[in-house]
Amino acid sequence: MSAVPPSPSSFNTAKPVPNHLLWSILVTVFNFLVCCIACWNFPGLITGIVAIVFSSKVNARLNAGDVAGAEQASRNARIWAWVTTGFLILGVLAFFISLAFMGGTEGYMERIEEIRQQIEATR
Repeated sequence: MSAVPPSPSSFNTAKPVPNHLLWSILVTVFNFLVCCIACWNFPGLITGIVAIVFSSKVNARLNAGDVAGAEQASRNARIWAWVTTGFLILGVLAFFISLAFMGGTEGYMERIEEIRQQIEATR
């Protein structure tokens, strides 16, 4: 009885294509949290959503057999995740710089109280 070895083309010898989905989701969530503190990170939410969309396309294209499309989606997801990470870093830095110029946490809380009083005065 002779066994015929499988052909090399039947094995998936290509390296796996990373989808960067976890990274995209995490930086988008962190941008949302920073956006709740300081609204400077709104662009980070938009770029994070774009990164998530490209990340979700990777596995779908791989399942369809479109390896080139999956690699392109992976590259786009990585680029947009880096852009979102940049917005996150800039937002955190801007928040701490503005916090320092407002007089620390006490100055920040005083400013929040002023804003609350202004909102109540307009009602």
